[in-house]
Amino acid sequence: MNHLLDVLRRLRAPDGCPWDQEQTHASLRPYLLEEAAETVDAISKEDWAELPGELGDVLLQVAFHSVIAEEAGTFDYAQVEQSIVQKLIRRHPHIFGDVVVSGSDEVVSNWQAIKAQERGGKPRSAAERVPAALGALARETQAQKIAAFPAQEQSALEQAIHRATPDEHGVAEVLAAVVGWARSLGIDPELALRAHTGRTLDALSAASDGAEEA
Repeated sequence: MNHLLDVLRRLRAPDGCPWDQEQTHASLRPYLLEEAAETVDAISKEDWAELPGELGDVLLQVAFHSVIAEEAGTFDYAQVEQSIVQKLIRRHPHIFGDVVVSGSDEVVSNWQAIKAQERGGKPRSAAERVPAALGALARETQAQKIAAFPAQEQSALEQAIHRATPDEHGVAEVLAAVVGWARSLGIDPELALRAHTGRTLDALSAASDGAEEA
């Protein structure tokens, strides 16, 4: 990690790379999302040969932001690392303390309670709990869980399609119903659609390659 940080400091130096010198926390946002998405793709494809490189790209983003903050005097990588280590220890009292849990559900419940304590007992709002940068289907999934909406059977989806108005609101209602249906099946709709889109693009690429060969 120190080697990676030193490389980035060299790139950001006055005689370093012009592109790297220009980057800010804000300008790097799309790259962080892109690298995380590509890592998810590698996992979904079970491409274990590709995964180390994709995880490295994510780690690069962590290091990049740390060096930018280091230059500004706001924080450094050591604080980033210390923050997550302390959080993991604090939120696993059943491992690093004397709390006893009966299963993973209680672990999650304790985690949420500890998070609330960290905020002085004030729970986060629904909007704060669901990142705006998540994909739309993923955000809807989280929103439905927070609202404790029951998962919907296929019949509910069919009803939503039947009563949908031919406009943006109608489309949104149907998509929300799709999310509810996916939840009833134990399927992550964001990952499912990503996989479907990937298969479509692969097929298009294969068809294009075949046409060129012909």
